[in-house]
Amino acid sequence: MTVHFVNQLDELLLRSVRMGNLVEDMVQEAGEAVFEPGDRLARRVISRDFAVDDEEVKVESEVIRLMALYQPVGPDLRLLCTILKVNNDLERVADCAVNIAERACHLDAAKDLPGAETVRQMDPLVRRMLRDVLQAYSAQDGEAAKKIFTEEEMVDALYAQTVKTIVAEGADSSHEMASLLDMLSVAKNLERIGDFATNIAEDVVFLSTGDIVRHQSPPEES
Repeated sequence: MTVHFVNQLDELLLRSVRMGNLVEDMVQEAGEAVFEPGDRLARRVISRDFAVDDEEVKVESEVIRLMALYQPVGPDLRLLCTILKVNNDLERVADCAVNIAERACHLDAAKDLPGAETVRQMDPLVRRMLRDVLQAYSAQDGEAAKKIFTEEEMVDALYAQTVKTIVAEGADSSHEMASLLDMLSVAKNLERIGDFATNIAEDVVFLSTGDIVRHQSPPEES
């Protein structure tokens, strides 16, 4: 491939990583908004969603343009496919952050709601997953990406505990049902962000090795 194509490909990857950094900021602010009085952070997250949507369309258009113009093969084609898939997952992560922010606008940060404690544990774990996978994506480091897989199980366990707690204690807090549903929605969106981070990790492994690791069970220990 020409030097011009390689330069365009490198710039596209950097652009995708910058979009990831914006989405990461939105997730952090959305998590903080759940437990911070007022709705300043929540409204800031919601207002930034348009920028992510606009960038998603531009990145996708550039991927399609480069594919059509240069018809790349091998590692270059894998990189373009990965950017396209990560681009889609990042937009969905941003949507989850907006959903959390919208729920945060209704929550009273001073209330100690059932399920709030496990949500407090989920939030930094999910943010770390997203940060680590974006670093692995930027470095095209498949081995670093694989570390994300075990953390997904921890997020799933915390989400299941959140649901169990809200169901068990919700009957005694029926006057706070709307807030409990908001907290459950926050937990579900955090769990979804963890899923998308795992998707990105799988794509980074594909980018690095060419192996498709989706839907594969981990090897049994002897």
